[in-house]
Amino acid sequence: MKTYSSEPGRDEKSRLIPCPLCGGDKFRSRWECGSFRFSRCLGCGLIMQNPQILPLHAHSRYDEEYCEYEKGNEESFLHLMKLGLQDAGFDRWEEEQRVKGPLLDIGCATGSLIRWLGERGWEAEGLEICSASAERARSGGQKVYELPLEKAALSAEAYSVIHSSHVIEHVNDPRSFVREIHRLLMPGGYFLCVTPNTASFQGVVKKEKWRSAIADHLILFSARRLKKLLEQEGFRIIARKTWGGAPAGSVPAPVKKIMDRAAKKGGWGDVVMLLAEKIAPLDNTTSNH
Repeated sequence: MKTYSSEPGRDEKSRLIPCPLCGGDKFRSRWECGSFRFSRCLGCGLIMQNPQILPLHAHSRYDEEYCEYEKGNEESFLHLMKLGLQDAGFDRWEEEQRVKGPLLDIGCATGSLIRWLGERGWEAEGLEICSASAERARSGGQKVYELPLEKAALSAEAYSVIHSSHVIEHVNDPRSFVREIHRLLMPGGYFLCVTPNTASFQGVVKKEKWRSAIADHLILFSARRLKKLLEQEGFRIIARKTWGGAPAGSVPAPVKKIMDRAAKKGGWGDVVMLLAEKIAPLDNTTSNH
């Protein structure tokens, strides 16, 4: 399926920012993508757009058109998220620990995942900044907060699980994002994060033509750099998976099947999933960079 992306608007404002992973201020242009570009931090290698669009303008991109995209792909996205949960050992984890929430899905879109989880007995809630998508989820009886995570002011240690699929790459400040997730999780709670993997075969070979090198992806992680961020913010990684060897339609179906299996086994898939456990109370003096 085609990745949704909006075109940068003329009135959007941006600014140069330090690297959110290491705090460095030296960058080298990495991928030129027409009206925007990705740069590489010379300190830690993180790939990001810099100058960076202001959060207000970034949030305004998720409008009715975005909602239509989510509605059109609702079943496909739910299927992929179920596979991600399966790879994380979710079914076994449910049985062994008998955990049934509360759970927060950040970037819940039209609410298909939290609806499915609710049917399994979870106390599932969502958070979504697209008003139209949030309204669709609520119309189906789902509890959804219509605010960015940093403005939602949810209660500390309120959730046993937080799920975030293809969200962190859209966030201006991923460190603050992860820190807030840490605050919201109960001690020993789990954070399941899915995002494009810059160390994937497709990312390394295709560069600026990679399907994840789009305007709406502000910061892109490799599995190693995402792991580093989570560990710096009080998490322990307990599972890591990648998948996606080639986009559908880019190669013959039998070749894609072979590439997808190899990518999953070898860890060089297009998408990475990290399952992390909250293990430490966070002292801001020790997590700063």
